[in-house]
Amino acid sequence: MSARRASETHYDTVIVGAGAAGSVLAARLSRDDRRRLLLIEAGPDFPDGNLPQEIRYGWGRHRDAWALAFGYETRFGWGYRARATRHQPDMFVPRGRLVGGSSAVNALIFLRGVPEDYDGWAEAGCPGWSFDELLPSLRRVETDHDYRDPYHGSDGPIPVRRFRPEELRPEQQAFLDACRDAGYDPCADHNAPDATGFGPLPFNSLDGVRWSAAMGYLDPVRGRSNLTVLPDSLVHRVVIERGRATGVTLRGGAGEGEVLTVYGDEIVVAAGAIGTPHLLLRSGIGPAEHLCRVGVPVACDLRGVGANLRDHPQAAVTVRTPVSYRHADTAPRLQTALRYTAAGSSLRNDMIMLPTGWAIPEGYYHRARSAPIGFHVVPALYLAAASGSVRLRSPHPEDPPALDYNLLGEAVDRERMREGVRIAIELLRHPSFRPLVAEVVKPTPADLASDAALDDWLLRVTGTSHHVSSTCRMGPAGDPDAVVDQHGRVYGVDRLRIADASIMPDCVRANTNCTSMAIGERIAELMLR
Repeated sequence: MSARRASETHYDTVIVGAGAAGSVLAARLSRDDRRRLLLIEAGPDFPDGNLPQEIRYGWGRHRDAWALAFGYETRFGWGYRARATRHQPDMFVPRGRLVGGSSAVNALIFLRGVPEDYDGWAEAGCPGWSFDELLPSLRRVETDHDYRDPYHGSDGPIPVRRFRPEELRPEQQAFLDACRDAGYDPCADHNAPDATGFGPLPFNSLDGVRWSAAMGYLDPVRGRSNLTVLPDSLVHRVVIERGRATGVTLRGGAGEGEVLTVYGDEIVVAAGAIGTPHLLLRSGIGPAEHLCRVGVPVACDLRGVGANLRDHPQAAVTVRTPVSYRHADTAPRLQTALRYTAAGSSLRNDMIMLPTGWAIPEGYYHRARSAPIGFHVVPALYLAAASGSVRLRSPHPEDPPALDYNLLGEAVDRERMREGVRIAIELLRHPSFRPLVAEVVKPTPADLASDAALDDWLLRVTGTSHHVSSTCRMGPAGDPDAVVDQHGRVYGVDRLRIADASIMPDCVRANTNCTSMAIGERIAELMLR
């Protein structure tokens, strides 16, 4: 259906954003054939399954979209830039702009948060979101090809598997050997509730094919007469009349069409942890002082919109391999991980470390078009203390938001990352790595000479793990920083909900893809009730 035809129809539910949560929401809500739904996406759609190779495959057939994003080459992204740290004012932030969202261009890791993450949400005043209560949603998402037990799904739209020992790359096997001899616990299933230690990661992939939310959830239901998918249409703002969301204005035709208004009984924003606060702020929902400063009329003063940006800071230890060993950039770059608790931390699994392939001379986060020189071992902080923000540069919808990730902005974050880098260096000294390591390129001995020197290096190289979240966080009505209640309903604006990673009170200790899909499942369940 075209943008003009969609604008002439009143829908029961309008969903903005066809990503990890929005696609799930559309598939589940459209089961009710009495509910007419419109799913709007700013990027392109591939409804016949004719996906470009860099979207279809995670590895092995083509250099994929996630890899291309580090070369600023992706055709399916927003092109965001952000302040990473106080020493890095400009960081590229790849986020998916197509049906499927970032679930269609990500690194395929399908890791759940630890139970404490979800229990913490419930304890903070969000009933219905504890691990036990969210587990049915997590299970509905997946078909786990390796495990059949009460904690894993067996008939969900997203296939999940782990690499077998005989499939591991040499640097991956060497990493597991080093972790074992360093005294860490083996972990066969990182999605088990009590999981910790080293072992194979779960991936939403079969035969190298990336199973996005669009592929798993949306494609099977496209024939439903009550569901309209509207791609290439940028939503400018949510229409609010007398305190109630009544529709959205949008420009179709990939930004070249006329501005139209689509009406709905209920509006659900699922544009992601950057796109959702950006849209709300343009619509006049957010901190009144900021909105007035950029010239946006205030519809609802909500100071939490765009605040509390959470992510997982990571920094790559770069290894040059001998000429006799090179990791091809079409091979699986991620297969295993070590999850552990930092020294002195009371937060279980607040750190992760991943060996990852095709290191390049310029470094991991500002990737140039260069041949791989080796591989990385990447420590990442899975529960950061520092937070950042999403703000408007201007009221114009086409202008990107001002993003400040504020990575390593707290001393405790720098302390844990320093320890992670030194653990990685020590693991690389294991005998299993000797045939694979010609030299450690970064950090240099000078960077490791003192805590101050290592902090300086970290602040220069640390980047995003692409797990941005929590920018419209969920919380009880008495919390002045909460944006939505436990049903995803926006405080102060009737008939407006949010369903995506932005409502997480804090980032889960995991990649956000799996939990974002579970959020779509959970919000759909609450709406259907």
